[in-house]
Amino acid sequence: MSIVQTLTRRTPAQDIDMSTENTGQATPMLDVRGLRKVYATAKRSVAAVHDLTFSIDAGELVCLVGPSGCGKTTLLRCIAGLLETTSGEVVLEGRRVSGPPEGMAVVFQEYGRSLFPWLTVWQNVELPLKEKGVPRAERKRLATEALAAVGLADFHTAHPWQLSGGMQQRVAIARAVAYEPHVLLMDEPFAAVDAQTRGELEDLLRALWERLGVTVLFVTHDIDEAVYLGQRVVILSNAPTEVLEDVAIDLPAERDQLTTRGLPRFAELRAHVYERVQQAKRGDRSAASTATT
Repeated sequence: MSIVQTLTRRTPAQDIDMSTENTGQATPMLDVRGLRKVYATAKRSVAAVHDLTFSIDAGELVCLVGPSGCGKTTLLRCIAGLLETTSGEVVLEGRRVSGPPEGMAVVFQEYGRSLFPWLTVWQNVELPLKEKGVPRAERKRLATEALAAVGLADFHTAHPWQLSGGMQQRVAIARAVAYEPHVLLMDEPFAAVDAQTRGELEDLLRALWERLGVTVLFVTHDIDEAVYLGQRVVILSNAPTEVLEDVAIDLPAERDQLTTRGLPRFAELRAHVYERVQQAKRGDRSAASTATT
């Protein structure tokens, strides 16, 4: 049995009316509109994000790549309601984000700092549910299913410091999944683990995404990872950040580490995204060629 078969959730599109009365078109699950973030001090102002606009439909898995220092983490914190924008807006399920929204969960890169070492694995997963006011019986069910989904059902009494890095990140993912978010933000969550574990976690994420129908925005520096995981790859410019290109990833829906990465189309897409990121590093914001079409 697949490790994700214990979880059966309705997709966000099934749970939420995403339609609009005026246009009849579906409203994006997540809509970033003209977002701008400026860090200002008494002596200077630095524009980290400049006029950034993109949207994600319900159930999509979208990866975000760009040069180091281009503002990816700043953008993610603005989307999560953890950082106030200078102008523009973030809209989740038709509602403007003005603080951490209930329908969103975040998985950070530094799992060692996001987990509480004095709590057990079970208690770490359960904690956000307690804060949310979920009844005890429902908390037990959600935590049990989430830990089983990430392959940690037998480690619920362990503490994070007793686990490997990859297992700790699975705990962080389980905690996010148990919260039942409509949108899952992931900030380079696999950057600190070894290559073998990284591949396993990538496949785990895609399996959970396919099973749960959750909308995912995944930030990464790894171009191969972005192409392998995503339905789309949004490429950011250098700072002040804009969307350089939104690349559709037309790989087969069913993917695995060996077959998918060996496809000629995978190599073409990877080369195109790599080239665009290198252009972004040089400050080149010219329009894309038609090489990937």
